[in-house]
Amino acid sequence: MLEFGTVSLEWGTLLFQVIIFLLLLVLVSKFATGPIANVLEKRRQYVANEISTAERNRQEAEALLAEQRRLLDEARAESKAIIDRATKQASDEAAKIVAEAQEATERMKASASAELAREVEKAKAELRGELTSISVLLASKIIEKELDEEAQKNTVDKFLAQVGDRL
Repeated sequence: MLEFGTVSLEWGTLLFQVIIFLLLLVLVSKFATGPIANVLEKRRQYVANEISTAERNRQEAEALLAEQRRLLDEARAESKAIIDRATKQASDEAAKIVAEAQEATERMKASASAELAREVEKAKAELRGELTSISVLLASKIIEKELDEEAQKNTVDKFLAQVGDRL
């Protein structure tokens, strides 16, 4: 027996308590420490897996965002090209319409000029016919009067001068 002041230990009890302690230590390490370590390892793996999944999702989101921005830029460029083509086409159509209008105006002017020329020729033809009639009438009057040659010449010249001014 060992004595330490008021405390005394017996060798048998001490040995029994040490064996029980070691036995409890082995049992705790075998049945409690292993499962606790396994649970902690599974938890560590789960957290690591979640972190890697979150990182992968973030990278995918960034890639999708970049793709969306690229598609948006392409759509903007395409819409600008469409607007530019439509503007050019409208401009071309306007120029074509103006050119057609000018062409139609020129045709109308030419037609009006031709019509006027025909009317002038028609009037001249009618005037010539009337002139012929008047000439015949004048000739008959001259014959009736039996004018001398000089008087006839003066009358015809005067008549032709008057008719020539009208043409």
